[in-house]
Amino acid sequence: MTLALLHTSPAHVPAFDALRDMDHPGLGLRHLVAEDLLIRARKSGPGAVAGEVRALLAGAVAEGARAVLCTCSTIGGVAESAAAAAGVPVLRVDRPMAVAAAARERVVVLAALDATLAPTLALLAEERGDRTAEVRTVLVDGAWACFEADDREGFLDLVAAAADAVTDADVIVLAQASMADAVTRTVTRIPVLSSPRTGLAAAAAAVR
Repeated sequence: MTLALLHTSPAHVPAFDALRDMDHPGLGLRHLVAEDLLIRARKSGPGAVAGEVRALLAGAVAEGARAVLCTCSTIGGVAESAAAAAGVPVLRVDRPMAVAAAARERVVVLAALDATLAPTLALLAEERGDRTAEVRTVLVDGAWACFEADDREGFLDLVAAAADAVTDADVIVLAQASMADAVTRTVTRIPVLSSPRTGLAAAAAAVR
């Protein structure tokens, strides 16, 4: 049984392979890396890449994927909306995280990329429903430049520092999967949620 993962950065490939080995040994993964999707989504909006996303999903299914996990928060909603056409479950990696965060009243969302904020806020609102909440956003200054320069240590340090600077919150949400390892560098007592582990678990369940 194979799970296809749709990435917009090759950095996610070893990270999700490691999570698979740790939590879901034996699960077959097929990685689809399309960096241009994020570039175009930033420029023209996520909807601009909907056709290409559908084509990638169709190709993955044709090659045997039983489910698809989109690891990019910016285009996650576009991928989910293509599930009916794909004919298999299509999940966005950040939905289980959003479910957990939506139960809290004061939420702070950290993002390294501005294009991620609107899709993440929409997802949180969808999961929250009629419940009221205070949701604040923080764009981590300089973090995306570090990510693009392959400065992983600098990237994670900036994200962790931004999380530690948060006060008056019930939960901190790391909007992008690439931010997940910053959790181990934080000292805040506020719960910090990341998406890869719970997202992969949901996708593995869908494959089964």
